[in-house]
Amino acid sequence: MTQALAPNVYDAEPIPEAARAEIDRLLQSGDLFRYTAPQDAPVTLLEREFAEMMGSTYALAVSSCSAALFLSLKALDLPRGAKVLIPAFTFAAVPSAVIHADCQPVLVEVGANYRVDMADFEAKLTDEIGAVLISHMRGHTSDMDAIMALADARGIPVIEDAAHSLGTVWSGRKIGTIGKIGCFSFQSYKLVNAGEGGIMISDDADLIARAIIMSGAYEHNWKKHDVLAEAVARWQNRLPLYNLRLQNLSAAIIRPQLAEVPRRVADGRANHDYVAERLNVSPWLDVPPPLALELRAPDSIQFNLVGMSDAQVAGFVEAAYAGGVKVQVFGMSTDNARAFWNWQFIEGGVPELPETRAMLMRACDVRLPARLTRAELDFIADALVAAADRAMEAELAYGT
Repeated sequence: MTQALAPNVYDAEPIPEAARAEIDRLLQSGDLFRYTAPQDAPVTLLEREFAEMMGSTYALAVSSCSAALFLSLKALDLPRGAKVLIPAFTFAAVPSAVIHADCQPVLVEVGANYRVDMADFEAKLTDEIGAVLISHMRGHTSDMDAIMALADARGIPVIEDAAHSLGTVWSGRKIGTIGKIGCFSFQSYKLVNAGEGGIMISDDADLIARAIIMSGAYEHNWKKHDVLAEAVARWQNRLPLYNLRLQNLSAAIIRPQLAEVPRRVADGRANHDYVAERLNVSPWLDVPPPLALELRAPDSIQFNLVGMSDAQVAGFVEAAYAGGVKVQVFGMSTDNARAFWNWQFIEGGVPELPETRAMLMRACDVRLPARLTRAELDFIADALVAAADRAMEAELAYGT
């Protein structure tokens, strides 16, 4: 079926002009390795500026958010085989990071509102759990007050996967600063774009010190980090090096975008809420509301298909595509990396999680970058509402 001409929802915003001079300087000098300069390399400056922006004491820039999650788990010094509680609605990189860290993921149910099912979370938060890794998937924040209270009561550390949540606030606190460690992404589809890259933040000097060494700060390169010297020195040559560093070109691209974060957050939230209001008029489409304490920073929109059969869902996706909007239904997209039953690499096999499965079979995902205009938002909303009507009408026409 031919697709109508539609807004481009895939390209990122242009890199700010301020990055060009620094990139040219780096290209002229060939100074791309973060540890070449004696001090204040672009990566070091990025770490300092990001920590300040988030209100955290320390930051460590690395090659990806997956690398940050992996290093966070290793920095916690969990025993081999430790169980890590994660939401069943996340990207495959999250359970992969757990396995790479020689730990075992334990999946917890996620409800129709894309948040952790707190009853299942509490039931699975046993003495066998060594850490909790909360993935704020697609920017949806679970009940962090309840999660932290339960975890703190058992002395279990919490890592926040905030890859989709830069700029989100929970009860007045920035997401990524609530747990012991927060991890963020600079991949192209995230709020700040460097193609690839990630960063982790914490107020715990010893945790960051361990992560610095393991990230690849060999010999005395760790001295170029803004961390207490004694915190890092004790780990030199005692931890393996995984070489997950960020390089200076990426930092030069990221740093001028930090000033754009508040504007992108405000525009993204306004765009999301406008389209959500339009979609919720349809009896066949449902955008779950945010939790009361959550102030989101979305760059995409998720909604559930209501009362549709599998055939109607397929008809909706086809009609939306014909109307110019590509829709991903998480559970009905072949080999989708966000469908937990495709994580066949988990030892012992993946559990059956009926609540999460039911959600994924009807949960839709559409990119909605902050740069879209009101006319483009109307195009997307009109196409989705019309596609839902067409899918249901087609079934009714056949007497079903």
